[in-house]
Amino acid sequence: MKIRQLATLLAAAALLTLGAAAQAVTLRVSNVGDAVSMDPHSLNESLQLSFTASFYEPLVGRGKDMGIVPLLAKSWKRNAPTVWRFSLRPGVKFHDGTPFTADDVVFSFKRAAGDGSDLKAAISSIKDVRKIDDLTVELETSAPNPILPEALTTVYILSKKWCEENRAERPVDKRKGIENQASFKANGTGPFRLRERQPGTRTVLVRNGSYWDKIESNVDEVVYTPIGNDATRVAALLSGEIDLMEPVPVQDVEKLKSAGFTVMQGPELRTIFLGMDQKRDELLSSSVKGKNPFKDKRVRQAFYQAIDIEPIRSRVMRGAALPTALMVGPGVRGFAQDMNKRLPYDTESAKKLLAEAGYPQGFEVTMNCPNDRYVSDGPICQAVAASLARIGVKINLQVESKATYFPKILRRDTSFYLLGWTPSTTDSHDALFNLMATPTAAGQGQFNLGAYSNPKLDELTLKIQSELDETQRNALIREAFKVHADDVGHIPLHQQALAWGMNKKVKLTQLADNRMFFKWVVLSPK
Repeated sequence: MKIRQLATLLAAAALLTLGAAAQAVTLRVSNVGDAVSMDPHSLNESLQLSFTASFYEPLVGRGKDMGIVPLLAKSWKRNAPTVWRFSLRPGVKFHDGTPFTADDVVFSFKRAAGDGSDLKAAISSIKDVRKIDDLTVELETSAPNPILPEALTTVYILSKKWCEENRAERPVDKRKGIENQASFKANGTGPFRLRERQPGTRTVLVRNGSYWDKIESNVDEVVYTPIGNDATRVAALLSGEIDLMEPVPVQDVEKLKSAGFTVMQGPELRTIFLGMDQKRDELLSSSVKGKNPFKDKRVRQAFYQAIDIEPIRSRVMRGAALPTALMVGPGVRGFAQDMNKRLPYDTESAKKLLAEAGYPQGFEVTMNCPNDRYVSDGPICQAVAASLARIGVKINLQVESKATYFPKILRRDTSFYLLGWTPSTTDSHDALFNLMATPTAAGQGQFNLGAYSNPKLDELTLKIQSELDETQRNALIREAFKVHADDVGHIPLHQQALAWGMNKKVKLTQLADNRMFFKWVVLSPK
């Protein structure tokens, strides 16, 4: 009788297990590229930050309306002009069961500020991080910083204990090719856990059953597969191999819509631009020897005016781009529409400027470009090269995967490059500080890869960071943008548009910073 009862119980348990497995919800996602590391401090890039946000969390984050919301910090206040106190959320545990405490916050901020970190700029205004008790920390800034909480939305918290046990006390340094266990493993507090990592091929996340908050998703498993080829990625969605993809190639938007798929489109905060090495006395890769032509504003302006932006907008981007003269776009605090007027496209003026600078026949230079990071990034670079050829500039185009592209340009091993930037704070100071201010060891100008420098802009950027009066602050931002535009410090191209493709089962929230949070994805039955 007992044997019979045991057999019945085992059979029932097996049926329950099978039923649970049958009901498990798997989301299959694809992107043009992969997150290059599981270390959240290794690369300040939207896809990287978006993906690792599934298993790591910051003190404060973004809500569905892009507003600031409490995450690992339940509240915060400014106790003095330069001192912020954060009350941490009690009862939170890392995926390995270790309690989350102030020690982890202090450790993570020091790690993010250390050698190899790509998040230095985000916390460069912080002078000190102090533990008050197990659930309270204070951040002291070197000067008043009214937007500090916004700057912390991409600074993720790691377990001090886990990092020490796994020899991951320092960030993965993609510039130097230095890896550690945090490249391939993860132990965060987020709504999903990392179960499998095959770089460049497949990454699997599973739901965190002991997450501290309610997960607004019915997804039990996320299978992420990077597919670099546009046609193959679209075919995977059409055939049902994947449920969700981004970006949708601009030429395939209508094709997917007509086939009954949803293409979620909207404006993106990212600005695509060109940068030039303005520091070296001789460019790394150019026919000009003994001097650097990009140090001459006339050359930079010639490049700007030689680029025909309209075919890039209408043909390459199929209208899914907003040409810009500024390094930030609409939706970013401090954006000034009346200043957003590009220099005219004028090849004759460009040729004259080159001749005045001493290059009547033009010159040759290498341009670095990714082919799996931004919308139509390779074709954009080809269009730029074609435009510059009309004024005698021969571009040797080096197009490559972001896996090798980013380490190269982040080492500043480039003469001329394409980059995109989304201000994580949604504030103009972010772009000024990261892209346009003179690079320093403390993190200022960390992504000013051509080392453009103007002391006046640096002075204004510092004032903007601490200015509390909004009217005065916006006036300072305008002045800084004018300094940069007058110098032709960079060549802004456009703000690209978002385009996420999905089958009818998928319901999600699309943010203007192009971060995709799986905790908000719901899959309905077929």
